Amino acid sequence: MNQPSTKAHDKPDQTVQEDVITIRSKEIRVRTAYVQQSALKFYPENPRIYSSVWKDDVPPTQREIFDALSKMEHVREVLVPSIRQNGGLIEPLLIRGNVVLEGNSRLAAYRLLEQAESGKWKQIRVRILPDSMTESEVFTLLGEYHIVGKKDWQPYEQAGYLYRRFRKHGIPEDELKTEVGLSASRIRHLIRAYEFMLERDRNPSRWSYYDELLKGTRFNKARELYPKFDEVIVEKIQSEEIERAVDLRDELPLIVKAGGNTLKKFMSGALSFSDAVHDAKQRGAGDYNFRTINKFRLWLVEDALDEELAGAPVQERKRVSFELAKIERRAKTLQRRLER
Repeated sequence: MNQPSTKAHDKPDQTVQEDVITIRSKEIRVRTAYVQQSALKFYPENPRIYSSVWKDDVPPTQREIFDALSKMEHVREVLVPSIRQNGGLIEPLLIRGNVVLEGNSRLAAYRLLEQAESGKWKQIRVRILPDSMTESEVFTLLGEYHIVGKKDWQPYEQAGYLYRRFRKHGIPEDELKTEVGLSASRIRHLIRAYEFMLERDRNPSRWSYYDELLKGTRFNKARELYPKFDEVIVEKIQSEEIERAVDLRDELPLIVKAGGNTLKKFMSGALSFSDAVHDAKQRGAGDYNFRTINKFRLWLVEDALDEELAGAPVQERKRVSFELAKIERRAKTLQRRLER
């Protein structure tokens, strides 16, 4: 792939400058210069583009990428006015060959400006990476920019980055922990949620729904009872029957806790999401913790229990006494937390 021209006369008052960036303790020499922005290409593998433009594993065309980026509010309402006001980029694009690895949104903004004011925005400032830089090193650099550094990627984009580092580049979990500064459990969850969406729903705006759906073990019993549980929930998310991610977080557990006919009718479609939530609340699902503890207390204060334990074998009485001591300690801890 040919390097774009980096001769000093690309911008008469500018010269090519040498610089160094460090990746994995390795120094990589880069050059800063002005080049023709029309010679540059968007990077389809950039996590932001990959997450929002790719369809069915088919790489988008350059035109499709530009059309998608140029419609983004951040590009039109933030980048275009900023670049125009400053007379150019504050932060140069990062390129390898003629592909923009970092700064695709800024390139789209530049091209929108060039369309509006032809001839004024032909030259664009870039930092040029060597062609020898590997794809794995590129992704390491992008992660350093957007996950460790300014952290401006959305969770869906972060998850896409981690998924491809783990699945495509074969980077072990322990190395990813060091690379991006996230816990192992968080990395596993992000990758799992991203894989789930790849198979069922690639709309980035619905990330928060699936983030909640796959968090923890709240819905595991429902999945055991109803193997199509996730597919039913996906359909209700896509149809907007479940309107907000917060509804899924706070109200779907009520339906699952209520179980029985409430969950059965919800899964079969006989009850809508809102009706199932109402039914679950009517059955007391919202007071699940209270009802469980209350039931235990009522059993504990029964007069018959005293007589039963008094006549129990010595070994059984010791085991009960041991368990009651543990319950007492745990109850005091919970009470302190509830009274804060």
